[in-house]
Amino acid sequence: MRVNGQTAFVTGANRGIGRAFVSGLLARGADKVYAGVRDPLSIDAELSDDPRVEVVRLDVTDRNEITSASDVAGDTTILVNNAGAVVFESLLTGSLETARRLFDTNVFGPWELTRAFAPALRAWRGAVVNVLSAIAWFSPPQNGAYGATKSAAWSLSNGLRSELAPAGVLVQNLHFGAVDTDFSAGFDIPKISPEDVVRASLDGLEAGTAEVLVDPESRAAKAALSGEPNGYVRAMVG
Repeated sequence: MRVNGQTAFVTGANRGIGRAFVSGLLARGADKVYAGVRDPLSIDAELSDDPRVEVVRLDVTDRNEITSASDVAGDTTILVNNAGAVVFESLLTGSLETARRLFDTNVFGPWELTRAFAPALRAWRGAVVNVLSAIAWFSPPQNGAYGATKSAAWSLSNGLRSELAPAGVLVQNLHFGAVDTDFSAGFDIPKISPEDVVRASLDGLEAGTAEVLVDPESRAAKAALSGEPNGYVRAMVG
């Protein structure tokens, strides 16, 4: 696949990695990018004024809005499931209702979107990018619910790949460590840029790569799966 000439739909497109995806796709020659956001007014002027960008109201937990988005964007050839939520709470004492909302956003949202866009993606022999993170492979303290959603999304993505591959649709799992976005704003740790993540993903799409490990952190987390359970976390904390 070449990004040039494609039509993409990006969820959570107003900031962070989603915003970088919109810019990165346009820079590589995408004909059109649908920018899916909960609040259309949250899109900055640079994007909203670009004739190649169409803003679409989308809450990924709202089935009606998902259906409407897939109807509006029936020419989509690349679906980027980026929208996500995070919470920092204990698995034992944190809110289960909050955890269920995380699963609705991070797992069922991409699942329903992929189902809704599947007819178009099959017709165009397109691609799906699932923004997952290295946390799919470990469970840090006070962030276990988020890790569980990304682990579930990893398994979901692998299953969707098996079902879509016969139609020529590539499903890419995108993994990375800390990225300089609002999600990690409170952590004083080394971070890569959203643009680094997008560049690796789009390079992977053009190479037909099903799993993209952007940085050393994601590669180390994946490699640690062959060791002790959650050994990557124990190695980090010493």
